[in-house]
Amino acid sequence: MAPESQAREQGEIVFPSGFTWGVATAAHQIEGGNVNNDWWAWEHDPTSGTLEPSGDACDSFHRWREDVQLVADMGLGAYRFSLEWSRIEPAEGEFSTAALEHYRRMCAACHGHGIVPVVTFHHFTTPRWLTDRGGWEAPDAPECFARFVARATAYLGDLIGWACTINEPNVVAVMGYFQGEYPPGVKDDFGRYAAVNEAMLRAHRLAVETLRSGPGDFPVGLTLSMAEITADDGGEALRDAAEEMLENIFLRATGDDDFVGVQCYTRMHFGPDGLAPNDPDVPVTQMGDELWPQAVEHTVRRAAAVSGRPVVVTENGIATADDTERIAFLSDALRSAHRCLAEGIDLRGYFVWSLMDNFEWHLGYGPKFGLVAVAPGTFERRPKPSAHWFGEVARSNRLPAGGAR
Repeated sequence: MAPESQAREQGEIVFPSGFTWGVATAAHQIEGGNVNNDWWAWEHDPTSGTLEPSGDACDSFHRWREDVQLVADMGLGAYRFSLEWSRIEPAEGEFSTAALEHYRRMCAACHGHGIVPVVTFHHFTTPRWLTDRGGWEAPDAPECFARFVARATAYLGDLIGWACTINEPNVVAVMGYFQGEYPPGVKDDFGRYAAVNEAMLRAHRLAVETLRSGPGDFPVGLTLSMAEITADDGGEALRDAAEEMLENIFLRATGDDDFVGVQCYTRMHFGPDGLAPNDPDVPVTQMGDELWPQAVEHTVRRAAAVSGRPVVVTENGIATADDTERIAFLSDALRSAHRCLAEGIDLRGYFVWSLMDNFEWHLGYGPKFGLVAVAPGTFERRPKPSAHWFGEVARSNRLPAGGAR
């Protein structure tokens, strides 16, 4: 009997040959000391509502070799991390060769371990020199971003495995220009919010063109925050409007991109008056979100249908202090992902958020998403049982019977 047939008989779920298994991080959330970007300024503004500053974070700017080794020890095939724009271009038009060399060494180390470096060019943070003159509302912001992408790609493009242009542009816009919880803290300004959406769409298209014209040959796409958006009684029109503004306009803009990255965590409800409360019968995570791992299949299906592109789950995970709960969540999420594969959807990989517990933006260090714990003060990395479990799944390319063990 063939191994895959035997595995199915035993209740195991087998993933396709070549399926990519990875973990994700972001520069500002793990590096520490990113003093030249808008988030550093925002988190130190006592009126911003951010619970605590990022400080040294996980000290990953210095301890990145340990982080790559953690990925290798789990047996994963890919590591998604971001470039900190404000380190590479600390002043307008002034580029740091030392910073570029730092990220080149990271890419090279990944290759040395057989790990695909998945490089994100913008993960929420923007240099202060640009935010000082309007940030994403500056008329030339997309061109500034494309210039940064060109310089970075010229230096390390030959080592890039995959490229993600912008991480969750929909979150940058809605949280910064509508809900006011991210910089620059604008609330309920639909006109500015829509304009920033358009600027980020243009920046993405310019970045794709730039990446494809530089050195290297790698898949290019964007990553989008998605949720299972549902309508309570009377909420159908607002649900449809939310899907359009939060997701569809970005999915349709993927054009001839090589993939779309889906980043999904939960379910959202819309009623006749707007965003509605969670279902009281569903447990919540440390983020206050519904614990809803089956959001994976809903979002992957929608992304594939609207964009027509291959899909990668570039982020999925749970904020919890209970690692047994994390393993159960990831197991259910992977079963959800596998149902998409069984339907013939071109789903090419799955990345857990996150490699390690880190700075979760306005919520500080409270939410624990990591497969690896980081000791405050010493920065000692301590893999949790979920790290060993996920590594076993990745190495075997299958989910064991029962999912979690």
